Amino acid sequence: MAPKKIIIDCDPGIDDALAITLAHGSPDLEIVGITTVGGNVNLAYTTGNALRLREFLGFPGVPVTAGSAGALLRVPVDAADVHGQYGLGEARLPEATLPPRDGHAADFIIETLRAAPGEITLVAIGPLTNVALALLKEPRIAEWAREFAILGGSYTRGNFSPAAEFNIAADPEAAAIAFGAGWTVTMLGLDVSRQALAVGKVVDRMRAMGRLGADLLVPCVEFYGMVTADEGPAIHDACTIAYLIDPSLVTLEPAVVQVETAGRFTSGMTVTDFDLAGRVPNAMVGTSLNVSRFWDLVLSVYEDVARRID
Repeated sequence: MAPKKIIIDCDPGIDDALAITLAHGSPDLEIVGITTVGGNVNLAYTTGNALRLREFLGFPGVPVTAGSAGALLRVPVDAADVHGQYGLGEARLPEATLPPRDGHAADFIIETLRAAPGEITLVAIGPLTNVALALLKEPRIAEWAREFAILGGSYTRGNFSPAAEFNIAADPEAAAIAFGAGWTVTMLGLDVSRQALAVGKVVDRMRAMGRLGADLLVPCVEFYGMVTADEGPAIHDACTIAYLIDPSLVTLEPAVVQVETAGRFTSGMTVTDFDLAGRVPNAMVGTSLNVSRFWDLVLSVYEDVARRID
């Protein structure tokens, strides 16, 4: 079977870097483009990190296109306190020698989906600003995308605020546009990704992965959060990529999801109603993750990547 073609819209970011590594390493996926957005750190750093990852991991022919520096209507926010000043924790990858592609990420998304309707999955693992701009300019991308999958939202609690997950809270208006575009959003949020903890035995396997482990994986994960035998940081974005590789890893339930844009305490909340009462769902929402199979998949792919770059 031919690999699934994907565009990754992202804000690297530690967990974005881990997700890109997984997508590049999987024989079941083909990255046809990476687009960047301001989020975890500013746009210059997210784009620079995507370029460094492209060369370090070894896929220089995949275009990287920069997009929006901040939200549609709001003051930009970041998560540098979580990801480090430059976005990749203690990882220090070599400077990239190849530049980004000219143009804007939203136009790249439109042009790429238009050229191959029904063939390419759009996966967004950062704020949804680029996706919203693409939809505003060309609403038919909602018909052209094979699937639209995100790491974002939650139906229980947030991590940016008690109610809101970071990627949605960074640009709620953009998220509202994305959820209202007419496609079915595959929403993998904190309810799934908080289960994907990089505990001690996981990091020990990463530590044995040569240059990949020493230069990228371990410095990222250990910066991201305290690692013990039973606890560790959640590598959120990799969950969405793992789902695209093997959808059976995640339990999905249909729901109507609306994004709160006006609430004083709930701005960015993904209000998720599983009681459809005859309504057509606009989302398939992740509710659980097969954790052991997830890590079997992720670590085996990382080991393949490690062998290639050593």
